[in-house]
Amino acid sequence: MSNVDKKVFLRIFATVFLPMFLAAVDQTLLATATPDIVRDIGDMQLASWIVIGYMLTGAATIPIYGWLGDQFGRRNILIVALGIFAMGSVFCALSSTMFQLVMGRILQGIGSGGLMSLSQALIGEVVPPRQRARFQGYFSAFFALSSISGPVLGGLVVTYLSWQWLFWFNLPLIALGVYRLSRMKTVALPEKRRSIDAYGLMLFPILTAVIIYWLSSGGHYFAWGSVTSIALISTFLVTFGIFIWQQKRTQDSFLPLHLLVKKEIHRPLLSGFMFAACLFLLAFFLPIFLQVALHLNAAAAGVHMIPLSGGVICGAYTTGKLISRYGVPKYIPVIGMSFTAVNFLLLGTLAPTPTLVSGLAFLCGCGLGTVMPSTQLTIQTIAGKQHLGRITAMGGLCRSLGGSVGTAMFGTLIYSLIPGFGVSSSIDVLVNAPHGVVVEAFQWGFKAAALLAAVCAFNAFCVPRIHLDDYTFDETKP
Repeated sequence: MSNVDKKVFLRIFATVFLPMFLAAVDQTLLATATPDIVRDIGDMQLASWIVIGYMLTGAATIPIYGWLGDQFGRRNILIVALGIFAMGSVFCALSSTMFQLVMGRILQGIGSGGLMSLSQALIGEVVPPRQRARFQGYFSAFFALSSISGPVLGGLVVTYLSWQWLFWFNLPLIALGVYRLSRMKTVALPEKRRSIDAYGLMLFPILTAVIIYWLSSGGHYFAWGSVTSIALISTFLVTFGIFIWQQKRTQDSFLPLHLLVKKEIHRPLLSGFMFAACLFLLAFFLPIFLQVALHLNAAAAGVHMIPLSGGVICGAYTTGKLISRYGVPKYIPVIGMSFTAVNFLLLGTLAPTPTLVSGLAFLCGCGLGTVMPSTQLTIQTIAGKQHLGRITAMGGLCRSLGGSVGTAMFGTLIYSLIPGFGVSSSIDVLVNAPHGVVVEAFQWGFKAAALLAAVCAFNAFCVPRIHLDDYTFDETKP
């Protein structure tokens, strides 16, 4: 990329980095703050939904924002998304019950669906896809750094102020973001507007809501074999069948089925899903483990999360350099996720100390950092320029859903292993549980993550080998 092009990229990135940061950091901002929030307003079991609700609604609204941006201008719709995010932040800050906080987080999530996707789309309007690929490591490192810095910032704020300030601090950042966007030159709107796949956009949120509610609530609010559980999974399967049937019959479908049948597409998307599940296990549950099992305060737990951020950044940066040099993205995530699986297994078996946990988190992060740059480049290269926006959105959806499902599944596993921990339990039940029981419950979660990371490595190995020099971003080879 020439110096002029690089200046253009950096100028646009400086404008959209605030929306991207807000969307990513608020996924994990409440991780270290959760114990303080539960002590203040109660309802520990519902607390997982302050993360799940945010990521679920964010994932469900990504395609809607993509269509609105194409129709009415991405900058304009991004400003609207920031406004919705601001309203959700105020609602959260004023909440006095866990239910109100969850509703505020859902409203935040509705806004967040447009922040990350439209920000990247605005960059894509100016920087050609092939040149933008050279900067993929920046996006990956920024996404991971923002996500993992959430617990650090959250721990500092709740230690020295109160958890409400986690949401009040969003407002000046949103105001600055709106100001910068309002001064940004707009791109001409398309003369011909595409039709929207309304049925697909209605069915997809139902699918995601049903399956994530089933995963997060099973074993707590209802038994796995209960009528409620069977009804939910039956609803999911029937809705899924209708959704696939509808997508095949729709010309301008929300889900690009003709791309997803390719191994070069659906395998990397699946890797992104599993990568996000592993990442958010660490981002959300590791701070709780450090506080409850190792008796650190929120600020200290946040500090011990910094090595994880550093590991992901190292992995993403190294991956970008290696792909740029050799042009083959396949084998790097295979090695990276295998390395992560080993270190997850060590987290699940060794006697924990704060130093050991943060050190192993760094090593896990090094492996996790290899996934996002390699998978994103692979799907964008195979999809070609004409499908770049849709396939990039699918990558974002898979990461969001992976984070949501991973948080729900690992939370269900961990909390189900703690005796006496039920729907109406307070945080004190977790704090006062026998130390060995709590450590063992969390370590079973880490062992499960090791298995998932190993499956992710195998899945990455099954991705067909491609060389980036054999493709262009204008069209793919037949």
